[in-house]
Amino acid sequence: MLPKKGKVYLVGAGPGDEGLITVRAIDCLKMSDVVIYDYLANKELLQYCPENCEMYYVGKRSDSHTISQPEINKLIVAKANEGKIVTRFKGGDPFIFGRGGEEMLELADNDIEFEVVPGITAATAAAAYSGISLTHRGYASTLAFITGHEDPDKKDCGIKWEKIATGIETLVFYMGIKNLESITQKLTENGRDPQTPVTLIRWGTYNYQETLTGTLTNISGLAQEKNFKPPAVIIIGEVAKPDDKLKWFENKPLYGKNIIITRSRKQMSSFKHALSCLGANVTELPTIEIRTVKDTKPVNEALNKIHEFSQIIFTSVNAVEIFFKIFSDSGRDARALSGIIITVTGSETGKALEKYGIIPDIIPEKFTAEGVIEAIKKTGRILKGEKILLPCSAIARDLIHKELEKEGAEITRIPVYNNVIPDYSEDHIKDIFSRKIDLVTFTSSSTVVNLCKILKKHGNEYIIPSLKGASIGPATSTTAKDSGINIVLEADTHTITGLSKKIKDYYS
Repeated sequence: MLPKKGKVYLVGAGPGDEGLITVRAIDCLKMSDVVIYDYLANKELLQYCPENCEMYYVGKRSDSHTISQPEINKLIVAKANEGKIVTRFKGGDPFIFGRGGEEMLELADNDIEFEVVPGITAATAAAAYSGISLTHRGYASTLAFITGHEDPDKKDCGIKWEKIATGIETLVFYMGIKNLESITQKLTENGRDPQTPVTLIRWGTYNYQETLTGTLTNISGLAQEKNFKPPAVIIIGEVAKPDDKLKWFENKPLYGKNIIITRSRKQMSSFKHALSCLGANVTELPTIEIRTVKDTKPVNEALNKIHEFSQIIFTSVNAVEIFFKIFSDSGRDARALSGIIITVTGSETGKALEKYGIIPDIIPEKFTAEGVIEAIKKTGRILKGEKILLPCSAIARDLIHKELEKEGAEITRIPVYNNVIPDYSEDHIKDIFSRKIDLVTFTSSSTVVNLCKILKKHGNEYIIPSLKGASIGPATSTTAKDSGINIVLEADTHTITGLSKKIKDYYS
């Protein structure tokens, strides 16, 4: 009996912006045994793949190919013949200069089941993100996509220059930067107005997108002068005329700013999304890994006598999530906390509680440890003899603990998680800090201390004084300043939302 063959998905990864991938494409990545991806497929999207997924990079650039197209075809077929689900992950759309047609034919010839998942192609996306409408009622009713990678001077050239030069109003060339001079010359030689507007768009839809505008006459010289390199698309026609008021993407307040996020990966997505939506190019460098304490016995002992506590204080979202994981694993639900006052250090911690059907009783005006103490005192409660449970980080500040003990409260302080420093290679750190960094964000004192340790570990402590820091609150700012980091802004409201707003205001 012959082994069962697998299935191949020819998937378009879209132009780069993570938000432009299709739902179907994500589904394919999630169920893949094997992913074979290209140079122009955003690597961040590979996060959707299963942990045990086999990854094969087969990127091709104008100056280097990892493996040839026939070899890629063989790899796809071989993995499918092993009975695996294979996703061939290609930048843009697999059928627009993506050689998806060749791969599809290879699969059909080998009797392998396949499915095609279209993606948003670079031309339409890059144009839209540059404020260019490729078709326009007043300027362009015809549009052509053309490969710019073909040698325009070869005898059997497949491009009919005499027809497209004047017969199509908007021309979009893919992979044509190296042949730009030849392309513009061919068009003008065949009757296109030398003053026709041209826009080059490099790394379209990414937060480091670059555009360069000119005309058929001067664009080649401008590109050489600016050292404008691939990957880029070339848009030619009246629609490519520059108009700054239409550059909605490049006009975002944080456009072009390189910002590092140091909070834990689990908590990173909302913050990264907020900054990316404002136009920032965000680099993830988690300096904290949140791990549940190995010994959960003290937590369970506290849960067994939960009715003895009159108040629980949660100092972070992590404390909430890990406490309730242990809480639910013990067979309890929110009813067990009936009659207990729930206090949090801030609104985000309060929102984390709402997922478990609990609305906090006390939220301080100032989202700090000092603010919590002040808010509790304002309630007028007699704290002497009151039993308070404080689930927290193993390295949490003990200010709340000590101040409430001074008031006579009995505090049971139980660490529920540890902050562990992730292990990074020297090359990884070097790569991140080799480029211009505009801002490094710090959301806790731990993120500051750990970043400094990571830099010192690889002999890069000299970078520390040059960093510009953005802090979530005064305690974090103090730690950063003591560590030699220049804090250029501090959130007025000590939350991720507040920090995002402060960063936006700072650059605006």
